Amino acid sequence: MLYYLFEYLDKSADIPGTGVFQYITFRSGLAVLMSLLISTIYGKKIINFLRNQQVGETVRELGLEGQTQKAGTPTMGGLIIILATLIPVLLLTKLDNIYIVLLIVTTLWMGTIGFIDDYIKIFKKDKEGLKGKFKVIGQVGLGLIVGSVLYFHPGVTVRKDTQRTNILQTTETAVPSIALEEKSTATTIPFFKNNEFDYAEVISFLGDGFQDYAWLIFIPVVIFIITAVSNGANLTDGIDGLAAGTSAISVLTLGIFTFVSGNIIFSNYLNIMYIPNSGEMTVFISAFVGSLIGFLWYNSYPAAVFMGDTGSLTIGGIIAVIAIAIRKELLIPVICGIFLAENLSVVLQVSYFKYTKKKFGEGKRIFLMSPLHHHFQKKGYHESKIVTRFWIVGILLAILSIVTLKLR
Repeated sequence: MLYYLFEYLDKSADIPGTGVFQYITFRSGLAVLMSLLISTIYGKKIINFLRNQQVGETVRELGLEGQTQKAGTPTMGGLIIILATLIPVLLLTKLDNIYIVLLIVTTLWMGTIGFIDDYIKIFKKDKEGLKGKFKVIGQVGLGLIVGSVLYFHPGVTVRKDTQRTNILQTTETAVPSIALEEKSTATTIPFFKNNEFDYAEVISFLGDGFQDYAWLIFIPVVIFIITAVSNGANLTDGIDGLAAGTSAISVLTLGIFTFVSGNIIFSNYLNIMYIPNSGEMTVFISAFVGSLIGFLWYNSYPAAVFMGDTGSLTIGGIIAVIAIAIRKELLIPVICGIFLAENLSVVLQVSYFKYTKKKFGEGKRIFLMSPLHHHFQKKGYHESKIVTRFWIVGILLAILSIVTLKLR
């Protein structure tokens, strides 16, 4: 809204300084500051409100050190993240940008699913919360919306040849050729030269007439990624500061990719796919990073508030949609390596336990406990040390992800 106000003032009144709102970098910096202030200043008020409403965490006895002391800590702190993100976004972004619309829908959609889950746990006294199948239905529903919009919306295009002008030499003259924006289901394969892969190629063996049905591949892929990443973030939210900190690192990394992918000059220099209008997501990402860091003010050990599923499902959904929108979804296992490790630890633990129980009559475990962070807790590591080391690993993975821009 402020964006449109200052745009009007710049064009109609020509007031000096109002044109600065046209710059994504300026609005991104302002979004970070605004979200930090909202999450730190008003976060305390939200925490006090949750405490007064007796929105406290019910802790299941898992035999972990310091676990019982956390009983009664306010949860649903994800509301802080959502509000501190959406307020700057509504004020500072172009609200007619399709990518911004998708991210706002994702935030509200996943936030609602998480809120319902937390509500059932707290007020209905059901430790299981929302049934797993309903969570999956919600994630699939969001995946259908995001996948359909990205595939069918005319405003979602790419420019594969980032050279603004390519001179085609002939025997008599040089003809300038301008790369045009086009609809495409192409994505990026990290670490490889000529690293574009088009989902339409999966059904190319059916003939050229089936190229228009590439959505049959693209949309299920989107659904899978959104479901996997949101569940990964949900599993990572197990000890103070872990999910918020690792997510902030991942989101900041995606912010770098978003900025260069949405900038014709940088995408040209780096020889990557240019995605028109996607740079506007940088403002959203900046607000999101600021809200996560501000939330850490209260969520770092010992936590004054937990994000709950309201926050963790929202975080995972947003990360997935950003990665898909900028065609970096195949880089998610690296960018979100912590989420992947947490997810795999649960899958391996459950699978191996069932296998050994069926074969030997007694279930065995690979880890002392899953998800992975609980394994290290069982080994006697203090949760602050676990969180710090996971952050370090997350930073290393972020650096590795960024160097893929040139390392192929």
